[in-house]
Amino acid sequence: MNLDVLNVLVVATKSPLPPIDGGRLLLALTLEALEAAGCRTTLVAPELKPADPKRVAVRSAFSGQPLAIARHWQPALAQEVECRLAAERFDLVHVEQLQALPQAGPAFRRGVPVVLREQNVESDLWAATAARTPGLKGRLLGIESRRLARWEGRAVRRVAATLPLTEEDASRLRWLSGGGGRIRVVRAPFPDLPPGPAFLPGDPPLVLLVSRGWLPNEDSVAWFLRDVWPAVRAEAPGAVLHIFGADPGSSPPAGAVHHPAPQNSAEAFAPGSILAVPLRIASGVRMKILEAWARGVPVVGTPAAVSGLEAENGRELLVAADALDFARAVARLHREPGLAQRLVEEGRRARFERHDPARIVADLLEVYLEVVGREVVAGSASR
Repeated sequence: MNLDVLNVLVVATKSPLPPIDGGRLLLALTLEALEAAGCRTTLVAPELKPADPKRVAVRSAFSGQPLAIARHWQPALAQEVECRLAAERFDLVHVEQLQALPQAGPAFRRGVPVVLREQNVESDLWAATAARTPGLKGRLLGIESRRLARWEGRAVRRVAATLPLTEEDASRLRWLSGGGGRIRVVRAPFPDLPPGPAFLPGDPPLVLLVSRGWLPNEDSVAWFLRDVWPAVRAEAPGAVLHIFGADPGSSPPAGAVHHPAPQNSAEAFAPGSILAVPLRIASGVRMKILEAWARGVPVVGTPAAVSGLEAENGRELLVAADALDFARAVARLHREPGLAQRLVEEGRRARFERHDPARIVADLLEVYLEVVGREVVAGSASR
């Protein structure tokens, strides 16, 4: 698709570089695909610094914003958006994630169309986390999840278009918005990638990618190390767990090795390894599973982890509902190399058919063009 250069201002909660988590990687790949398609993009994103909890609480109380939104409010970022819009004509503003939407206030005031990409349904994540958190903290998280749900519904009605990554998330956003707003599913893009550069020790090597500061991730890591890993060792005594990313906070359990977050993500997708994705609270899609498909690494994940990928248990990956299922799936992949190879082949096919960047960016640009009122004629865009 040839464009008469769509000029897009992208507002995000964090820089896409380095792409050390799924959200950053998704944004980086999207920007690359847009540039490759001929769009001009300008990114406005802050250096992410820990927010002062007291300031967040005060802002939330006085502004009416949920804590998740108040935590990411940055007046300097909103001012930068204002300056960019004053200095240059942009066709639209792409907001990456709900938390960045307040920074796009100048676009609403100037009448510039705003497109919101929802990597997750944020209020659902908070609600699920609240359900797993006991006591007063859980009740407070539940209150916040309901506040966030109301805010999220209003946001969907306010923007020109909302872009969830999955049909499941689209359905939830339609419900939250009362059927208002334009909602269009645009899947996550992911390119073809070569296998990792080196083998990891273990019979088999099992990989767990860890990040801190997000309760669903911390819940999954705690559950995996406490319940799943001992079951895996009982089923496959020669297995070695390779933990990549943030320090788990204590010495690795027996049979496990901790690695710092890799500078090149390929290091965590070694040939012959198995990727474990034990999330119990999830929305959107797991970019780590898409990378495993791209690099030829078989995946074992929970039902929550694989939701939204349109994947079938035993076809592109293995699904494990509990610790024993997880352990048996890992042992089965180790014992049945033919199964592992079939999962790899089907994962690569799924990556190409459902997540190829050229296909995804065509869907994204179609929404952009609808929002700015351009028509596509004979493969090009005109005013």
